[in-house]
Amino acid sequence: MSNLSRRIKFDISYLFGNAPWDSGISPPELYDFIASHPVGRALDIGCGTGTNIITLANAGWQAEGFDFAPRAIQIAKRKIKQAGITANVYTDDATQMKHAVPPYNLALDLGCFHGIQNKTDYLTHLTRILAPGGFWLVYGFFKQDAAQPTPGLVPSDLELIQRHNLTLSSRKDGWDQRERPSAWFLWQAEK
Repeated sequence: MSNLSRRIKFDISYLFGNAPWDSGISPPELYDFIASHPVGRALDIGCGTGTNIITLANAGWQAEGFDFAPRAIQIAKRKIKQAGITANVYTDDATQMKHAVPPYNLALDLGCFHGIQNKTDYLTHLTRILAPGGFWLVYGFFKQDAAQPTPGLVPSDLELIQRHNLTLSSRKDGWDQRERPSAWFLWQAEK
């Protein structure tokens, strides 16, 4: 599926309120991270409707985010205003991160990386925007058939991440809502 097709699909999902990946609830893994790390600057990559930006801002973080679906960003701006917080959200591409202004102490990715075809460009920009010693908290599901052109992580993705000077701090395996194997990863940039 082309990038334009995916963007249209996501926009339509947000338009009709049936984006199942956007639960409106921040995950416990994010709350755990917030509880165990000092506040700083955070970037939510693929922020959807801004739920996690609001959670971070309410915990004292200077949070911002982007999504490639303009409709998601419209909804995020409305939710942020209703929450009474200040946070910048914008439309951008995770393989370019043109509007991200580093450094960030945390880059959050809940299900974006596993759907990216050009993971090398994503990781190049991720390591550019992370502060030395900054963290990348990422969630993704694994492909059950690596030969299929569907979203999902494969073992070579984890090797690629390590080649971009990110060190694995923790990994928590589980299952997604569709019973696919998934994991939460916390990676740290070189200090």
